[in-house]
Amino acid sequence: MKYSKLFIAAATAATLSLGGCFSLPAGPAGPQGATGDTGRTGATGYTGATGSTGATGYTGATGGTGATGGTGATGGAGATGGTGATGGTGATGDTGATGNTGATGRTGAKGSTTGDTVVIVPATK
Repeated sequence: MKYSKLFIAAATAATLSLGGCFSLPAGPAGPQGATGDTGRTGATGYTGATGSTGATGYTGATGGTGATGGTGATGGAGATGGTGATGGTGATGDTGATGNTGATGRTGAKGSTTGDTVVIVPATK
């Protein structure tokens, strides 16, 4: 048996080393091998039991409403202030003196008419 293993190893090494030196055309394809048997399927495990739902807790009682506080006292009205004194009326001033009337002017001499158009120009101040 030792020789057969040694022979197979040597033949394999020679085939690999010679395969790189030259190549041969591929031969015809061999017949197709038989398909192997399919293995057996394992059994399915059992599903565990579902746990029960816990009890619901009770709602606590509602607390009472607190008492309302009393209303505070209203303060008294403040005193009304007195009316201030009325001021006195001021003294009336004296009337000034009346001025003198100026002298009356004289009328100028009367001119003669020529029959032409006359333009009157008012005096300037």
